[in-house]
Amino acid sequence: MAVLLADETVCGIIGYVGSRECKSLLLQGLERLEYRGYDSAGIALLERHGLDYVRAVGPLDNLKSRAGSNGSTATTGLGHTRWATHGGVTEANAHPLAGCDASKLSIVLNGIVENYRELTASLVAEGHTFTSETDAETVTHLVERYYDGDLGEAVRLAFTQLEGHFAFVVIHHDHPGILVGARHQVPLVVGVGSDEMFLASNAAAFLRETRVVQFPGDGEIVEITPEGATFQRADGTAVEHEPTELDWDDEGAEKAGYETFMLKEIYEQPEAVAETIGDRVRHGTLVLEGLDMSGRNVKELRRIVLLACGTAYHACVVGRYVIEEWARVPVEFDIASEWIYRNPVINEHDLVIGITQSGETRDTIEALKLAREKGARTAAITNMMGSQVTREVDSVLYTRAGLEMGVAASKTFTAQVALLYLVALKLAQIRETLPPGEIEFILDFVYKLPNKIQQFLDGDHPIEEIAQRYHDAHFFLYLGRHIGLPVALEGALKLKEISYIPTEAYSAGEMKHGPIALLDEQTPVVVVATDIHVYDKIVSNIQEVRARGAHVIAIATDGNEDIQHHADDVIYVPKTPAFLQVVLAILPLQLLAYRIARLRGLNVDQPRNLAKTVTVE
Repeated sequence: MAVLLADETVCGIIGYVGSRECKSLLLQGLERLEYRGYDSAGIALLERHGLDYVRAVGPLDNLKSRAGSNGSTATTGLGHTRWATHGGVTEANAHPLAGCDASKLSIVLNGIVENYRELTASLVAEGHTFTSETDAETVTHLVERYYDGDLGEAVRLAFTQLEGHFAFVVIHHDHPGILVGARHQVPLVVGVGSDEMFLASNAAAFLRETRVVQFPGDGEIVEITPEGATFQRADGTAVEHEPTELDWDDEGAEKAGYETFMLKEIYEQPEAVAETIGDRVRHGTLVLEGLDMSGRNVKELRRIVLLACGTAYHACVVGRYVIEEWARVPVEFDIASEWIYRNPVINEHDLVIGITQSGETRDTIEALKLAREKGARTAAITNMMGSQVTREVDSVLYTRAGLEMGVAASKTFTAQVALLYLVALKLAQIRETLPPGEIEFILDFVYKLPNKIQQFLDGDHPIEEIAQRYHDAHFFLYLGRHIGLPVALEGALKLKEISYIPTEAYSAGEMKHGPIALLDEQTPVVVVATDIHVYDKIVSNIQEVRARGAHVIAIATDGNEDIQHHADDVIYVPKTPAFLQVVLAILPLQLLAYRIARLRGLNVDQPRNLAKTVTVE
């Protein structure tokens, strides 16, 4: 898959310099970024008297209403749609974010500033006053710190102090007709017009005005004026980027060049996991402020109950393995709709965690209400700030995957699993069930997961050939053991959801207790066979499958040549510690399901009979 432009997953940025009045252009650009999802939006206009701000929480119509239809002559401005990651969904936290002198300097940012706590402390000590709860405001004050008449140099110096993954754009009243942006592991694209220029997180924001673009490199600073763009590295070295013309229609622009939203979202997983990990993990240190429990309460936990529906339920299965292994506390997981009617035995010594991407899943919400009524501590893992589940629990932990348009979950699953890794390690830290050195060792690998995901997605795999061979199959069996079981469950669900092929997922050790009767020479069997301590058992199960004439498709870890003696096809994923393999092993199964469904001519973004969020029983 040739990626035209890697798409960011959280916030939307649009900036303009030129001769036209820009308010309507900024609002139009924000409209084109709406599909990403957001909870607030805002614009900053460079007027004669100073920077003028309009911000609003909720739908973009709220911002348009406040902005009005006239009254601005500004020809330089910034716009932003925010998906909250730090700080609540409030007007004060909406971008653009001002500096100490709001009339002079403002920024918009997409991403995470991981070292914002340390930077904020030093800036406050210097006398800077912060007015939001966001990590992004740190960048505004950092640019102020270094500003001495040269905006580009101030941005460059500020950029060298930042850690994380982000793109930001700066506007300054004393520099009309200039915007300065920078990017580190988050996309930023320049739109080249006639005597006007754009800066945006995605070309969709300005595609109605120009299809000619320039792509700043990672770690570069870009300055735009109506006459063009100049680029430099963080060390001040000048860089050239040739303009190129995009061949996108409107729908293709929203999908960033991908043929469907689902494929786009599969390829967004490095960013979604990176955002979710964010500043929670830095240099082997774990900060998980959303888990609102005292050390004493955590140490006295009798049991943890994980509840969810659908894909989120499979994340619960992962959670059971990692929490029990690392934190040494018993974990029960269940389907929320079943747990509600069990008259469950729980009390104040239990922690009940509900996982719901939308925060509106009715069964999960009702289960958490029941848990609170029975005296248990409750927490939610969700992707949506302000959703109903956040009002029904004692504490909330947010994934930061951005809007997921495809009905079949992809990036939200890997984000949930990544966050559960952090929960398990935080519990282990508090309960002192792992040595600090081991926690730091695991955290280091967790931090590297986005790069491992990207490594797989950029690799060459036999997924297309396998899909061509088996897309007409009438039945698939998926098998896994231990941490591979939830991967098999989720992989099978993806195939069922979007290809409509009957699919069974089972613990490989249970295969002889029934599913083996379904096997014949026409059956493809997908086996999760990554490097774990039960690998030899899995190989034995594979041999049983092949003895019945079935065809084995194995998901294995890089470097495992032994598996080639036992499987008909092998798809390799990057090597990482066993419990972290889930977010890698699911990738080929998502892509395999996707290619099979497309070969069958199906609409993968809107599978029949399915809805993205189930809000009724």
